[in-house]
Amino acid sequence: MTESPQSTRRVSQDEETIEPVVTLAFARVHKAAFGIATGAAGAVLIGWLTLSVLILPGARDFPLDLMNEYFFGYEVTWRGILIGMLWGGLVGFVAGWFAAFARNFSLATMAFFIRTRAEMAQTRDFLDHI
Repeated sequence: MTESPQSTRRVSQDEETIEPVVTLAFARVHKAAFGIATGAAGAVLIGWLTLSVLILPGARDFPLDLMNEYFFGYEVTWRGILIGMLWGGLVGFVAGWFAAFARNFSLATMAFFIRTRAEMAQTRDFLDHI
């Protein structure tokens, strides 16, 4: 089965260079992987903040114990580092998963509307040829 000359499209050098970059820019974000990455970052951040308040004398004025209002069981102690890291990991995972979901959804919606608009523009004068 051979392709007709009308169905083949010539691709310029610029398009060959740009196409992989555009494909990578609009690739879907893996929700679980992004959630795990942001969860790990959140856990490390909470642990590091709690540890710095415990160790550094100048950081004791930082009102970190207010996080107890959001994270049940959290306190600025050595045990609180682990509890805070668990909460930070959980909240980070949920936030990262939702951010990836929202990005994927918005890109899919945008691609759908752009593709639909392009198809409508191509077939706009369809009845003129009949």
